[in-house]
Amino acid sequence: MAGGAHVVGSDAEALEIADAFAAALRDGAAERDRQARVPVEELAALGRGGLLGLTVPARLGGADVSTVTLVEVFRRLAAADPSVAQVPQNHYVFVSVLRHDGTEEQQRRLLGDVLAGARFGNALSERGTKHVMDMRTRLLPAADGTLRLNGTKYYCTGALTATWIPVFALDAQDRLVVAYVPRGADGVDVLQDWTAFGQRATMSGTTRLTDVVVAPENVVAHWRAFERPQVSGAFGQILHAAIDVGIAGAALADGARFVREKARPWFEAAQERAADEPHVLLRFGQLGAKVHAAEALLRRAAETLDAAVASGPRPSAEAAGAASLAVAEAKAFGGDVAVEVASEIFGLMGASASDAAHDLDRHWRNARTHTLHDPARWKYVHNGNHIINGVLPPNHGLV
Repeated sequence: MAGGAHVVGSDAEALEIADAFAAALRDGAAERDRQARVPVEELAALGRGGLLGLTVPARLGGADVSTVTLVEVFRRLAAADPSVAQVPQNHYVFVSVLRHDGTEEQQRRLLGDVLAGARFGNALSERGTKHVMDMRTRLLPAADGTLRLNGTKYYCTGALTATWIPVFALDAQDRLVVAYVPRGADGVDVLQDWTAFGQRATMSGTTRLTDVVVAPENVVAHWRAFERPQVSGAFGQILHAAIDVGIAGAALADGARFVREKARPWFEAAQERAADEPHVLLRFGQLGAKVHAAEALLRRAAETLDAAVASGPRPSAEAAGAASLAVAEAKAFGGDVAVEVASEIFGLMGASASDAAHDLDRHWRNARTHTLHDPARWKYVHNGNHIINGVLPPNHGLV
């Protein structure tokens, strides 16, 4: 059980707390990036402030905020520091897993822990397999009657400092389950081996699981979610989209600030300030329009997802498909815009902007790294197939 934490009471309070936390994050973001420092203090503050419990159901004492509000929280945090913002992304995914697939006892116990400040990490992805859906980690009965977990996971964002590490595994019937494992359990080895050029402070390294004993009451039958139309995949994807859109907005704002305060005008412009050069103004206007379009698509996707959830405990294939497509569009476009803006601002700021002292390249490095999470091309394909042929997206949870 984690220590005490504030319990947020409303959507409005959630946004107020997010703004205050983002302001505290912003000043140290460049330094954390340079040092690839694990944001231990920042994540502890995130838990104490109550932001980890935003989607706990009201009947269990949580704020149960809308997807629109949660997405906006993520966008604001990501604009301040996308590495810290990415750490709780999977936390909310596994809160959602408990909400939709967990037993009443699991919800009360584990989500009660969340309200007290506990954070879920993640151990989902694997390397060296045929593709991302080819999973080798297994949760199987042992000779002594216990359940034992074995496997190696990568890209385990947040696992290094989490209270619990939810693990994707296949059971004896080759069905997908989630095992909620205490980080300090015997056989759990979380490595600090994250060396990507962006999102450095996420510490999304390796987790090795060797004969980890898992209590049956900590196993959720996640395979059941995919026996019916679901929006759990879209929910996880939209939080990633919010991070990309937050990066885009931060890159635009930092670029504009540099042009106002530091950049020199090109001599042919006959202007006293780079901020008055017509070509610079034109390009910033174009980039700003794309950022605002990405923000609008993000909100539309969140509203569509909320509508699917509100339609009932089991949304129709059409409602789930509409939500997945809206999220796919927002994520694909938002990621493209984040990479473009974070790159294009350098041509407008001038050579001095490349000085490592400013660390402005972190926006591009963060955007480029985070948008590799899954391919935007397939999101556009699913949307195009629906536009032309009326085909709903697949129900596998990665749209």
